Amino acid sequence: MIPLDVSLSDGIDQLVGVFRDPRILLGIPLALLGAVFMSFGAQYQHRGVQKVERLSGKTTGGLSRAQLASLLTRPSWVAGTLMLGLAIVCQLAALSVAPLILVQPLGAIALVITTVLNARVSRHKPTRQSLIAIGACVGGIFIFVTIAAFFATEHTVTSRELLIILGILAMVVIVFAVFWILVRRRAQALFYIMAAGVIYGFVATLAKVIISRIQAGNFEWLTFLCVVALIAAVAVGAYFVQTAYSVGPPDLVIAGLTVIDPIVAVLIGLLVLGEASTAPAWALIGFAIAGAIATWGVIQLTRHHPQITADGKAVEPRVH
Repeated sequence: MIPLDVSLSDGIDQLVGVFRDPRILLGIPLALLGAVFMSFGAQYQHRGVQKVERLSGKTTGGLSRAQLASLLTRPSWVAGTLMLGLAIVCQLAALSVAPLILVQPLGAIALVITTVLNARVSRHKPTRQSLIAIGACVGGIFIFVTIAAFFATEHTVTSRELLIILGILAMVVIVFAVFWILVRRRAQALFYIMAAGVIYGFVATLAKVIISRIQAGNFEWLTFLCVVALIAAVAVGAYFVQTAYSVGPPDLVIAGLTVIDPIVAVLIGLLVLGEASTAPAWALIGFAIAGAIATWGVIQLTRHHPQITADGKAVEPRVH
């Protein structure tokens, strides 16, 4: 018979997350604050993009260079960009103290806030279906983050793992670039949302790696290469996001980003960085179930969000 104190000790040893490093919990409020800034930033940027498109009279084929330059003259777009900058600062601060698989999924809270904001701007109240979808998003994320808080661990990223991440990112960018060239004139919001979400998933991963290597005093040529790749990925992803705003409402853009981005980042954290290497099988199953619930919620929200379902048609939003 196994002594009770031994079994209890073994069980506590498994829960290595917050028990090993209580600072992990600090990453949660930082990530939530970042989600708030992201929501407001998305709403204001979308307003600026819509205004620029209406003034230029060009609404197809993606944003042109002239339209991108015009965005800098729109107060709403500039304000939204500053808010997104604050969101990035909060996200980087969260990544500096907590594992990727704990911090990144919390960005889905931005979906809830953005939906409420967009409902007010477009003068629609959330429908029953959209409220159920929001509940599924929040519930799935809550379960995922709770499990991650107990089992997520951080490991030193090896040069081999870093080269794998950079190699996959390079292939992803090439694939999306080819598709963009082929379908640019007829691409819908979904393409731009998917492209931005996948690329931003790598952005979050690279940011986490760079922070970890700087904290370890390991800034050499490979870390510098990561910085270059991070800047390039942010630029490409930003273009796709702004173009997505031009062809879709902000809540749909955020819905796609807050699902695809975390899924990519979490997969990298699990499969490449090994941030759940100590988690038992039931925890991994819990991750999958929680992720499926949140994903279902987002899919339902994109089908039933108020701007589309109210009276069978969208009402023209207020744009300033």
